[in-house]
Amino acid sequence: MSGYFIAIFTFVSLAVLLGFALNIQWGQAGMMNFGLAGFYGIGAYTAAILSKAGVDGFTATVAAMAMTAALSALVSLATLKLREDYLAITTLAFAELVRLVLTNETWLTGGANGIRDIPRPLIGLVGGDQYELFFLLLCLVLVAVTYLVLDRIIRSPFGRALRAVREDDVVAATLGKNVLALRVKAFAIGGAVIGLAGALHAYYFTYIDPEEFAGFVTVYAFMAVIVGGKGSNRGLLLGACTVMVLLEGTRFLKDFVPFFSAQQAASLRLALIGAGLVLILIFRPEGISSEYRLSIAKSPRPDLNP
Repeated sequence: MSGYFIAIFTFVSLAVLLGFALNIQWGQAGMMNFGLAGFYGIGAYTAAILSKAGVDGFTATVAAMAMTAALSALVSLATLKLREDYLAITTLAFAELVRLVLTNETWLTGGANGIRDIPRPLIGLVGGDQYELFFLLLCLVLVAVTYLVLDRIIRSPFGRALRAVREDDVVAATLGKNVLALRVKAFAIGGAVIGLAGALHAYYFTYIDPEEFAGFVTVYAFMAVIVGGKGSNRGLLLGACTVMVLLEGTRFLKDFVPFFSAQQAASLRLALIGAGLVLILIFRPEGISSEYRLSIAKSPRPDLNP
């Protein structure tokens, strides 16, 4: 049973990292990224290919982050004049393009068979029996570091400029902000975090194939961000846990309704997940936690009496 909980918390850690990336791109900069699964696959395959070639885990992970960040910046440049729904469609098409490349370029990616026996970092030092727990702790440390870095970015003038671009890019440009540079940087930062999550995904499962990076990855990330609170990394931590509880907790539904068939239980599970999300959005439409806002201390009013 402990192995099950270790696996669940590892999945939550990966979901939180993806949510962090989406929060900086969409929550802070207002750039809709429906192609998150494609960037996730790029990070995973980059780390897997390099690891299989003998590159150490740290270098392969940094390379995965750099590759995903660079491609994210290029995509944001290619969609310079697109906004909102058009940008969402373009990034969705990019994710499908990545999936097709991963499926057909068998000389590099293994095609539909994927890549097997991906080396795990530091497994020789930790040992096989304790590696799952070690990997979870590693994921939690990386989540904490990522949270601190992104929180510093959000609270900086750069983060405030991103929110200004999100609210009204014309006004931000009028005030002298370089809207293009801000958007490219936001997309690249999010891409680097996605690359980190992809590398951890490859190391944890030791096997990847193109079908693992389908649209449901993007759906889960958006669910975590919306439930936690758009733009709030603190709320995202709770949002990802809430979504995972809904997804995994309902797996045991068949034990409580034995008179249902497997198909009926599966349908009821999806209905309960949807109902749970709807109730959360009804009672907390802004999410579990609101985003960070700069607070200005009010100075005491001067005494006008002589």
